[in-house]
Amino acid sequence: MEITGIVDRIIFRNAENGYTVLSLRTDSEEGFTTLCGTMPLASPGEQLRAEGSVKFHPKYGQQFLVTRVETLAPSTQSAIENYLAGGTVKGIGPAMARLIVNRFGMDTLQIMEKQPERLLEISGIGRKKLEMIVGSFNENRSMRDILMALAPYGITVNQAYRMYKTYGDLALAKVQENPYQLIDDIDGIGFMTADAIAQRVAGFETNSAARLFAGIKYALQDARTEFGHTYLPQEKLIIKACGLLGVDQELLTDAVDAMIAEGSLIEQFVGEQRGIFLPYIARMESGIAQKLIQLSEPPMANPFWDVAQYERELGLTLSESQRTAVTQALDAGVMIITGGPGTGKTTIIRCITHAFSGMGMTFALAAPTGRAAKRMTEATGSDAKTIHRLLEYNPQGGFVRNKDNPLVYDLIIVDEMSMVDVPLMHALLNALPRGTRLLLVGDADQLPPVGCGDVLRDCMDSGRLPVIRLTEIFRQAAQSRIITNAHRINQGQMPILSSEESDFIYEEILPPERILNRVKELCQRECARLGTSEPLMDVQVLSPMKKGILGVENLNRVLQAAMNPAAPDKPEHTFGETLFRQGDKIMQIKNDYKISWFRQDDSGLMQEGAGVFNGDLGTLYRLDTANRIMHVLFDDGRLAEYTFTQSDELDLAYCISIHKSQGSEFPTVLLPLAGGPGMLLNRNLLYTAVTRAKGLVYCLGHRDTVARMVRTVQSRRRFTSLSVRLQEL
Repeated sequence: MEITGIVDRIIFRNAENGYTVLSLRTDSEEGFTTLCGTMPLASPGEQLRAEGSVKFHPKYGQQFLVTRVETLAPSTQSAIENYLAGGTVKGIGPAMARLIVNRFGMDTLQIMEKQPERLLEISGIGRKKLEMIVGSFNENRSMRDILMALAPYGITVNQAYRMYKTYGDLALAKVQENPYQLIDDIDGIGFMTADAIAQRVAGFETNSAARLFAGIKYALQDARTEFGHTYLPQEKLIIKACGLLGVDQELLTDAVDAMIAEGSLIEQFVGEQRGIFLPYIARMESGIAQKLIQLSEPPMANPFWDVAQYERELGLTLSESQRTAVTQALDAGVMIITGGPGTGKTTIIRCITHAFSGMGMTFALAAPTGRAAKRMTEATGSDAKTIHRLLEYNPQGGFVRNKDNPLVYDLIIVDEMSMVDVPLMHALLNALPRGTRLLLVGDADQLPPVGCGDVLRDCMDSGRLPVIRLTEIFRQAAQSRIITNAHRINQGQMPILSSEESDFIYEEILPPERILNRVKELCQRECARLGTSEPLMDVQVLSPMKKGILGVENLNRVLQAAMNPAAPDKPEHTFGETLFRQGDKIMQIKNDYKISWFRQDDSGLMQEGAGVFNGDLGTLYRLDTANRIMHVLFDDGRLAEYTFTQSDELDLAYCISIHKSQGSEFPTVLLPLAGGPGMLLNRNLLYTAVTRAKGLVYCLGHRDTVARMVRTVQSRRRFTSLSVRLQEL
């Protein structure tokens, strides 16, 4: 849809991202249309031609959402006067605009561009004011001209604005020089977008080296972000890139060889496979292997450890496997302890930290997420931090703690190791000097990390590091149906499904529509059945899939309407298909190391920091539509500010995917299961979902779906090289 009109007034403009709300005077019956979207700098009196679609906003009424805008030359003296008086050009107000247009008429803009000295003919304009007017006019014209020049390449206004903010006046030249460079330089532009732009740029053929190189690199990046691979075997990379680029495999094989020769790709054999890596990932996996072998050199043995004494002091009775784990860990350089829920991993950590404290030795506890660190603190009685906080992450300079400024502890203990990906493990090891003991604790049967790699399993599979597997379930834990069923699932046995009162309740419901209504009913009214009076805070709905009637997206829409309905005192903001409402349950869906936050600690002191990470959960505490800002209060007390342009970093979290729930623990987990894609219905996923619950699992749906998940062992492993690198060393 296209409309044309004269800008009447600017209602709102964000100078940082170009988002604008303006009133456009048109020839329609209504007379005025409200335009919203990212667009070039516009001023009252300017004539615009806009493309987009009409949408009804529940609060602001009918709006025209802009996808493309073109500034047309003012067609009347009145339009020129309104344009100059609109405040876009510094130094010109309404009175001065009238004087200028009365003097130069329809030639005003031409004179300002080609003969600006003639403005000195106007009373009230001297040399100093002339410089201000000319500088402002040229600056705005330059940006507007660049944005308009980018339009023929199929670039949206939002993308063009980002390019201008990055490249300035060189934006057009950069696009014409190599559109594929935009992938690395401009946030939000991927290969598909860059490739579409390149098709409109002269000189970029289907078989051009720039296109082939960009497509191959994108195929590896996609394998990393979507599937967690750290490399691809060459034949799989060629097939993937061939499907993306639509060219002969021989061309791609030559292109891969050329990229290896120039250093933009790394070739390393992983067993018998010729693996192709992005250079930084190859360096990270090799670096992790080298550092682990270095740290694994046993420190000088301490003859004064007395495990029996620690048991007496802590009032514990360790099992034989626990005692072995503590004894070996005290004198190991690097050690791995793995086991399912109820097998005593936390007790071992308590005993080890107690021993180190008694010897006057220092230690630090860390976990990959804020929730996991908080749970570690509660379980051990010792302060635990996120790995990012331990490494003192700074958004301007990265991790403050590194090889030049290492952590100085005798022992580092990392919990929830199954969640730790390759980049984070590399950063941690980079900050550990030789002689630091490292204890890695986790459940190897959990899902792999959201990020790339499979660090815990690779370390265990390598055979180069000592591993203690805990299998005994302790008496108190064995009384929990959650723990019993988790271990049954892990062993390929059906969980005990019963509606009787326990901490694991199952309810058989067949049609997905009835399951959906039952989930809504439980979260709305039957709080006693879920063991809480605050379902918004205590109940977490988990789903194995995103799409479908019982997928994350639909469940979020339904539960938002049920648990946080619209009200006059609840501002709203729509981003794409997502409606955000003040009071919503929110999740961060990508790592953002630059977002600033503050929180009040237990002593009342205010802490400041930066960095919010994939999977962090919180509440949309305040939504400011006037200033287009959202404040999110995360579960660990951090309060962070987001502009509306950062909305793509957030999503509703009434329901989250099981994968996103890793490292978290919820009082109650509500688990609707009724079929879905085969690749998403497997034992690891069900095991992870059940072990997220601290107090109650409420499973409802199809018994056949539960049985199918128990039977299905995830066979697809990630392509990673860490295990082989460790073996080679």
